[in-house]
Amino acid sequence: MDEFSKLNDTNTWEELTEGMKIFTGGNSKDFNTGEWTTIKPVVYEEKCKHCLLCTPVCPDSAIPVKNLKRGPIDYMHCKGCGICAKACPFNAIEMKQQA
Repeated sequence: MDEFSKLNDTNTWEELTEGMKIFTGGNSKDFNTGEWTTIKPVVYEEKCKHCLLCTPVCPDSAIPVKNLKRGPIDYMHCKGCGICAKACPFNAIEMKQQA
């Protein structure tokens, strides 16, 4: 039986594993999910035009914006989903296997 099958109305918040607690919008900042994958986005700065199309599609809010520029990716919260790379029209983000 997987973890989600065990979830029922009798579980308390403390009984849930960290991954099971991320089921509502806007709470991904509360959890360090960067250890969930070894695939990470790599930004090629010379290709990035700071169009910010990657930022709103990130489900983990792992791409900060400051002064209308994309900041460095927050790898502590990035789960490596690759949505940012697909959204980038300049191919400035590539998903790469990390050692």
